Amino acid sequence: MIAAPPPAAARAEVTDDAAAMDLVLATAARGAKAWRDRPPRERRSVLRRVAGELARRRGDLIAAMVHEARKTFAEADPEVSEAIDFARYYGDRALELEGVAGARFEPLGVVAVVPPWNFPVAIPAGGVTAALAAGNAVVLKPAPETPRCAEIVAECCWAAGVGEDVLHYLRIPDNDTGRHLIGHAGINGVILTGAFETAELFRSWRPDLRLFAETSGKNALVITPNADIDLAVAHLAASAFGHSGQKCSAASLAICVGEMYDSPRLRRQLIDTVGSMEVGPAASLATAMGPMIGEPEGKLLRGLTRLDEGEEWLLEPRRVGPRTWTPGIRMGVAPASWFHLTECFGPVLGVMRADSLEQAVGLQNASPYGLTGGIHSLDDDEIDYWLERAEVGNAYVNRAITGAIVRRQPFGGWKRSAVGPGAKAGGPNYVAQLGTWLATDTDLDDESWLALAEAGDRAAWETEFSQQHDPTGLFCESNVLRYRPLRRIAVRVEAGRRAVEVERVLSAARRCGVQVVLSNTADESAAEFAARLGGLDVQRVRVLGPVGAALRTAGRAAEIHLATGPVTSVGRIELVHYLREQTISRTTHRYGNLL
Repeated sequence: MIAAPPPAAARAEVTDDAAAMDLVLATAARGAKAWRDRPPRERRSVLRRVAGELARRRGDLIAAMVHEARKTFAEADPEVSEAIDFARYYGDRALELEGVAGARFEPLGVVAVVPPWNFPVAIPAGGVTAALAAGNAVVLKPAPETPRCAEIVAECCWAAGVGEDVLHYLRIPDNDTGRHLIGHAGINGVILTGAFETAELFRSWRPDLRLFAETSGKNALVITPNADIDLAVAHLAASAFGHSGQKCSAASLAICVGEMYDSPRLRRQLIDTVGSMEVGPAASLATAMGPMIGEPEGKLLRGLTRLDEGEEWLLEPRRVGPRTWTPGIRMGVAPASWFHLTECFGPVLGVMRADSLEQAVGLQNASPYGLTGGIHSLDDDEIDYWLERAEVGNAYVNRAITGAIVRRQPFGGWKRSAVGPGAKAGGPNYVAQLGTWLATDTDLDDESWLALAEAGDRAAWETEFSQQHDPTGLFCESNVLRYRPLRRIAVRVEAGRRAVEVERVLSAARRCGVQVVLSNTADESAAEFAARLGGLDVQRVRVLGPVGAALRTAGRAAEIHLATGPVTSVGRIELVHYLREQTISRTTHRYGNLL
């Protein structure tokens, strides 16, 4: 059994009072000014000490996760390691914010970190340490279900030398007080991990909010007739039912191609593997799948109890205790059906049939989300076909589709699975987005400045953005970060922008191979452009100049990110506006034998 959770400390600020929150944010603003003035090397040293404190308190963190989040030991222990990795990795990224020729980094100020309950240690640790690495002060608002987990993370930061004026742990309810925090003028940015609907709610409260959100997923694992069935079933079960399916990256769908759907062996092994999972209390080391965070309701309850036309249970879920259900598998999920497109966030897996790999990819991409996805096949042509077409931020080949590791598999999605700039957590661009890059070479004449920018773009493209990067270099698996050009963007030019800035932005888009729709205030008003934005079929808007309320509203309605940062000559900064990141993790061995 896991030990009881450690007692709560006394330094946490618990309030349901807006005036008290105003005082906290005023203190945080003062702390932000002092923290941003500390050199990046000092911030890195502090974050390395944070990593040490997290390691020292591994037992406390595991106990808190087991008792609050109802995580099993097997799920909780690696989460502490992930938190440690975040602190070290983001500390190193702080060094990259200085010494950039042509640009200067300015932190946002005060950043609110709003983590979820399902990863109550790693995600708050990641958000807090990234914001600190960038030179921001932080207000950490824990998930109501798991306050002690986040509080221990804050204690580790304080013990490592992060001032209490720099990091505030603010436990407040999800009511008007929470809205007061998100909408407060003293909050300069929000790091959110949660539902897409929550991100939309935040932006409706404050349209100009700098929001960095990792959101929902409806993730599928494609299994072709060329798959190793033993490995496919093992990875599917782990991906679907780890932490009772309460992961945004969980496999909610298995799309079986051709004969694999009717394979007696596949079905038998699915029943044996999933049906033999030990379901019980999280505190028992024998438990493979513990209780859920609460009693299922709404979408999850429907997913566990109600079949749609043409569906049948391969393994029917059963309630066996408070918040505790056995895992369920539903066959015959039809294209465009409720379960095909709905995130249920619990221990239920749907199985679909596809006549071809092309159809399987279409079914996978039909989801409005694009977080994780995978394929099991031993055919390289099938793998290559899937990798070129799968609309997911994290792609997995012949392995489970959960469990991303900092630096090795930077994590973040496409489409509705990300709101904001979209840099991946645990990746090389995450810290650098938590501030504003200002040009420092404004004394150059236009011709020289543009030539410098184009040369910088060329160098950045050739060395960074056109390359695949595998910094961990493991011989048993490949973990590649690559950049995929956006298909089509709009460039909106407001009054008073220099012509050279416009040419610089268009040149950057051309370098990345992105189609551009150009809108200039001389030709159409901001209101006219906003009115037609939803019909432009663009994936992003690069805005030069101030952004009005009409455009913000139109961008949110069309689910289009507005890239509003100043224009600089630095290719490493500008080109990210026209690209999105994708991680490909691929097993390169079979039963220990290298392929």
